[in-house]
Amino acid sequence: MSIHAKAGHLLASVVVASALSFTAYAQYSGPSTVGKGTVAEILSNPVDDQAVQMQGHLLRQTSHDKYIFSDGTGEIVAEIKAKHFAGQAVDEKTKVEIVGEVDTGMTRPPEIEVDSVRVIK
Repeated sequence: MSIHAKAGHLLASVVVASALSFTAYAQYSGPSTVGKGTVAEILSNPVDDQAVQMQGHLLRQTSHDKYIFSDGTGEIVAEIKAKHFAGQAVDEKTKVEIVGEVDTGMTRPPEIEVDSVRVIK
């Protein structure tokens, strides 16, 4: 077997192993250290980079990747990249779960930097 064929097999093995490891990560449903705080708690005592997981609604889009999120206790800006919607249809009536971290700033109120969005059925 030539060195090019061996390299091709090695590359294919790495790609398959990587794909399988991402699938396993996405399906994890065990315990987590992600906090389940509320918008009101975050606004009253923001902690930069604090992990959060909340359920509520995206009330409106304010810019390209910024949305107003509400869990019923208050409203906060959620920064969500298009890829995090993963093709899910979401409007202001759709209940979603967002997971991300608090992002504080010196000249603006805290925001949530969202890592994932999941529609709650």
